[in-house]
Amino acid sequence: MSTERKPTQAIAPSSFEPLDQAQPPAARHGRGWRRWLLPLAILLFALVMAFLFLARSVEISTDTTTPADIDLSGFHLPLGGRLLLLPGIYSLQIAAPGYVTLETEVAVSEEASQRFRYELQPEPGIVTLLTQPAGVAVTLDNAYAGEAPMSALELAAGVHALELRHPRYLPLDVTLEVAGRAQEETFTFSLSPAWGVATVSSEPAGADILVDGEPVATTPAAVELLQGERQLQLRLPGYAPWQQTLMAEAGNDIALDTVQLQPAAGVLEVTSTPSGANVTLDGDFQGQTPVTLNLLPDTAQRLMLTRPGYRRHSETVQLAAGASGRKAITLQAQLGAIDLRVSPPEAEVRVNGRLIGRGNQSLSLPTVEHRVEVSLAGHRSESQRITPRQGLEQRFEVALQTEQEARVAQVQPEVTSALGQTLRLFIPGEHGPDSFTLGASRREPGRRANEVLRPVTLRRMFYLQTTEVTNAQFRQFLASHNSGQIEGNSLNREHQPVAQVSWQQAAQFCNWLSQREGLPAFYTQNQGIVTGFNPAATGYRLPTEAEWAWAARVKGETRLTFPWGESFPPTAVVENYADSSSAYVTGRTINGYNDGQVVSATVASFAANHNGLHDLGGNVAEWVHDVYQIPAANTPAETDPLGPQSGDNYVIRGASWAMSRMSELRLPFRDYGQAGRDDVGFRVARYAE
Repeated sequence: MSTERKPTQAIAPSSFEPLDQAQPPAARHGRGWRRWLLPLAILLFALVMAFLFLARSVEISTDTTTPADIDLSGFHLPLGGRLLLLPGIYSLQIAAPGYVTLETEVAVSEEASQRFRYELQPEPGIVTLLTQPAGVAVTLDNAYAGEAPMSALELAAGVHALELRHPRYLPLDVTLEVAGRAQEETFTFSLSPAWGVATVSSEPAGADILVDGEPVATTPAAVELLQGERQLQLRLPGYAPWQQTLMAEAGNDIALDTVQLQPAAGVLEVTSTPSGANVTLDGDFQGQTPVTLNLLPDTAQRLMLTRPGYRRHSETVQLAAGASGRKAITLQAQLGAIDLRVSPPEAEVRVNGRLIGRGNQSLSLPTVEHRVEVSLAGHRSESQRITPRQGLEQRFEVALQTEQEARVAQVQPEVTSALGQTLRLFIPGEHGPDSFTLGASRREPGRRANEVLRPVTLRRMFYLQTTEVTNAQFRQFLASHNSGQIEGNSLNREHQPVAQVSWQQAAQFCNWLSQREGLPAFYTQNQGIVTGFNPAATGYRLPTEAEWAWAARVKGETRLTFPWGESFPPTAVVENYADSSSAYVTGRTINGYNDGQVVSATVASFAANHNGLHDLGGNVAEWVHDVYQIPAANTPAETDPLGPQSGDNYVIRGASWAMSRMSELRLPFRDYGQAGRDDVGFRVARYAE
């Protein structure tokens, strides 16, 4: 508290007052406020110094051509064109006339000096587009924008590609440089004409002028021709049309000589019976009847009609200028005799699609080619091309085949697979009775319980491989396959029958072979597993049990019990069985039988059976198509049986190199399984249609 000095004077006594009442309250309070001024000043100074110590120098700038207003949130201190800011994040707004306001955030770091530069986006310019002529199609930046004139177009600042198109003017491609920043700008363009002018006159005058088929004026006239190739035509009643191709160029005029119009030709329509006759006029070919001819006005001309098989027709024709006429000519036929012998006699005969009768026919026809068709229900129709000769009778014989006969005639008797396998065609009913009985009688020695008698009929033609599938053939499908060996005797040589294959693998091989040859797959597969079959497919498959038994047992009216006949054991070597040479492998043999093969033999090492099939009753037993089941007694007759779609086990037919018992060597013998065995292989089959 400050002390104020006064002039010296006498001290006068005063009355006593208590210490706490020495000064009035107001004076006491004033001295208390002043007492805090110094600390506050010191604190403020400290805060300012702290801010100056902690603050960072920040420069915020932009590239606008008009003054920008910069608004920054939070406390900041301007200093010489820069701002002092504490580190942190601030909201920033920059606005300038003609630019889009920028709102963003500024992150001030710990660096002592920082610089932030922002580019403001100019506002679009307001553009007016004028063209001469009006109605010009406008494309801006490869996008159609409409037709000029156009106003109040908002375009971003910068360069824009402008394309102007009008069908009668030359195209114009330019660039627009738009200032933007909401400035209004007007652009004006003039297109150059895309035509030249042709001066056209004719004698006589008054002819219609057509350009590319469109009438535009009458002669004499000056007409505009758009650049490019143009067809110019003149037409005047009573005169022949005139035309010329012109190459018009923009801005170039064409002066044509006066066109001398020619009197119009006469128009003659010519028809003939029959039609299709060749027509000549004064020796020049004009086409075939019916035809329209242009005749020289008031001039006699030679008309001639010719058609093979008919007499030539010739006459003179004449018409006045611009006149029209018609001429119908009946041609006189040149005939030849045909003696047609038809069988069966009830067959219908048609000539050129017209029914003329049944059976044998004596025909008199024009000496041109005719289509003769012979047909009868249940038979394959026959069609022949016949050309009669004048003065010479010809005989033709047509014998119709039944549908079955025709189908059989079209099917190849033998086919070769992509692997070189030979398959023979079998036609039940021709190569043997189509109906027979599967299984064996209970009285037959060696019969087993699963050989139940059941009648079957085969109707569909089928192919059957003449040998069993070999190791070499199967390894083209599965290169890693190994048929193995027994007691040092290989089952794996190239031309031995494949063994150790499951039914699934055999069926998959069939599908693979079908795919290789482009045939429809017989077996259906799901994730590599055979789950069923398509009976209509003609792709490769395993033979059905009925087909296998028919090919093995049916020999005319005889049903074979063994491949060699009816007695057991065989007296000659006929198949590869368990013989004396394989005793140490099989442990059992056919007494006194020696085929010279310890295990499986090369396919076709033994004679074929009566159907030309090798190893059907020996070498390896064979997978067939059917799911294994024991039929019930008195089963109704079946036609082309295929059995269930899928099952747990499948039928195995035929004996093998490991078998010697009478019951096993019998052709009715049935076995079953699903996994591979060292004495089980397969052969392939397929339907012929």
